[in-house]
Amino acid sequence: MEITRPQTIQIFLPDGSPTSIREAELTNRLVKAILFPRNKMQEVAKREMVHFTGVYFLFGSTDDGAKPLVYIGEGEDCFTRIQSHNRKKDFWTHCVIITTKTDEYTKTDGKYLEHYCLAKAKEIGRYITDNDTGSKKPSISESREYDLLDNFDTAKILLATLGYPIFEEKRKAKSPKELFYCQGKEASAVGELTDDGFLVYKDGKANLETTKGMNKWIGVLRKRLIEEDILKNENNTYVFQQDYIFNSPSAAAATVLGRSANGWTSWKDKNGVTLDELKRK
Repeated sequence: MEITRPQTIQIFLPDGSPTSIREAELTNRLVKAILFPRNKMQEVAKREMVHFTGVYFLFGSTDDGAKPLVYIGEGEDCFTRIQSHNRKKDFWTHCVIITTKTDEYTKTDGKYLEHYCLAKAKEIGRYITDNDTGSKKPSISESREYDLLDNFDTAKILLATLGYPIFEEKRKAKSPKELFYCQGKEASAVGELTDDGFLVYKDGKANLETTKGMNKWIGVLRKRLIEEDILKNENNTYVFQQDYIFNSPSAAAATVLGRSANGWTSWKDKNGVTLDELKRK
């Protein structure tokens, strides 16, 4: 079950720098996370917990920097596995290891968490997974599975707190009041304002044609979305093939309308009230 109550998270900075190694934990929970930049491999090797059994995440981005990328793995000594990836994988810049405070995970626990995390990351789709193959679910008792799923909920919070919301659902709107609509020519899309930016829902329609006076960045953004098959030409409109989070309401509206647009006035609720009136006034 997802944890939604208020939480206190403790973050420890071993070398005093907020951009370097960070250890994070919910004080009343068994699970702990450690985040480190790739250039701190030697320093982090001295932290005992990086040698524990657990699951780890290598974070980076695609070659063009367009999409975040993650590799998910497990290890009895996580650091040994990560050393191997340091020699062989180029894309990653940061690593997060999820383990327990007292090194209680078994190899099977690590394999189960790897399998579950990989499946969940693909299902949610915020990150592209760099894993070549899937992960086989190990044989595990029902009671242990529930324990590990509870651990996963803690890991999910810790990862998001450290800046990697890999397991956060994209959609948050709980009622029609929170939904916004953008219409124009052939365009018709539904979305919502989220913590990450503006989310346009799957199956939304964007105009095929763009205007001459359109800002160049809109054309670049639309071209990338088409190349990545997020927008597909169906019956002379571009259709969103998945939920997609834009950095701003204006980027979302401009993509949908195929022209420069103020997203704060282009997105309106079911009563025609603009996002600007509801959220900024």
